[in-house]
Amino acid sequence: MKRRRKKNWIHPKILYICLSLLCVILVVLSFKFSNQFASVKSMAGNIVTPMQKGINSVGKFLSDKVDLLTSKETLLQQNKELKDKLNALSYDNKILAGENSELENYRELFKLSKKYPDYPKVAATVISRDGNNWFNVFTIDKGKKDGVDVDMNVISGNGLVGIVSEAGDHYAKVRSIIDDKSNVSAMFESTGETCMVKGNMESIYNGYIDVEMISNTAKIKEGDEIVTSHVSDKFLQGLSVGYVKDISNDNSALTKTAHLTPVVSFDQLEYVLVITQLKDSREVKDISNHD
Repeated sequence: MKRRRKKNWIHPKILYICLSLLCVILVVLSFKFSNQFASVKSMAGNIVTPMQKGINSVGKFLSDKVDLLTSKETLLQQNKELKDKLNALSYDNKILAGENSELENYRELFKLSKKYPDYPKVAATVISRDGNNWFNVFTIDKGKKDGVDVDMNVISGNGLVGIVSEAGDHYAKVRSIIDDKSNVSAMFESTGETCMVKGNMESIYNGYIDVEMISNTAKIKEGDEIVTSHVSDKFLQGLSVGYVKDISNDNSALTKTAHLTPVVSFDQLEYVLVITQLKDSREVKDISNHD
C-alpha cells in the first residue's frame, strides 16, 4: 500500500504573526502615502458606503419589525388585562345594581309597613307564579312555620295584593285581587259608600279592575280612593285597593259601575308583606259574604 502524503500546514502562530505584520505595514503605508492611497480609499468608500446603507436599512427594517411585534404583544396583553378588568367591573356593577334594587324593594316594604302600623307582618319573597305574565296566583317562600296561614291578607306596593289561599310549612299560595275568582268587599275612603271589587283577568290586561254594586246615590268622583271595608269577613279594614275612574250608571239605574286603577303592579311582584292577623268575623257589622 502507498503511504498517504502528509499535508504541509502553516502553523497558526506563524500565520497570525504574518497577518499582524501586514496590517502594521498597511497602516504605516496609509499614513505615509495618504495622497497616493486617496483614490483607493475613495473607491473603497464608494463600494462600502452603499453596502453599509443597505445593511443599515435592513437592520432598521428588522429592528422596526421586532419593535412592532413587541408592541403588538404588549398591546394584546394590555387589551386582555383591560378586558378582564372590564368584565370584573361589569360583574361588580351587576351585583351592585341587584343589591340596590333589593334595597329599594326593602325600603318600599318598610314604608308600607309603617303605613299600617297596627298589623303584625312578615316579609316574603315571591318564588313562582301560576301560568301567565300576571301574578293572579303565586307562591311565596313563607308558610305555617313562619306564622303564615290561610285567609291572611297580603300587601305590597301601596296596598292590597290579595289573600293566602293555601299554606304549607314553608310556602304559601296567594290569590290576588285581579284573579277571576276574587271578590273584595270595599268602600270609598272619603264617603264610606260600599262597593264590590271583582277580579277579571281580561280587565287587568287593560290596566284596571272592575268595580260593581255602587249605590246610584253615592257621592263619588273620579280619583276617589277605594279601601277594604268593615263588612268583609276576610279582608282587614282600611287597606288601600286603588283609585276609581270611568264611573257610569247601570242599565237599571239602581247602581253604578266603575273601573279601578290598582295601587299594586301585578305584573312585577317580587316581595310582599303578609299580615299575620286574621279578620275577626265577629267584627262584621253587616253580613255580606262576597269575599
